[in-house]
Amino acid sequence: MEVVEPLFGHLRPEGNYHRSLELLSCVADTAVVPKSGFMLGFGEEKADILRLMDDLAAASCRRLTIGQYQQPTLKHRPVTKYYHPDEFAEFREIACSKGFEHVESGPLVRSSYHAAYAKTRK
Repeated sequence: MEVVEPLFGHLRPEGNYHRSLELLSCVADTAVVPKSGFMLGFGEEKADILRLMDDLAAASCRRLTIGQYQQPTLKHRPVTKYYHPDEFAEFREIACSKGFEHVESGPLVRSSYHAAYAKTRK
């Protein structure tokens, strides 16, 4: 998903938030474990983050990564907020309480975080 819904159209103009959720729902009906991830630091509100988690859970997403956006070059969007590791821990707890099977949440987490490790876990 990459970002919360209010910022989705601006940051992913070629994408469609609801179509992405539909795709995750379709994957849930297969042998593939649905996984998604998003970045923080674009100016999102906490309510938007919680709503995104709810939307992903409703789409049967079972694994989640949450990471800190880092501005790759001066031409890219600047970071609006750097989240503290305690905030990432709180988001992990919230996501787990919403039913996600596995959550990685931290400033250095990326969508492929421990991908090889997660592949071997049941």
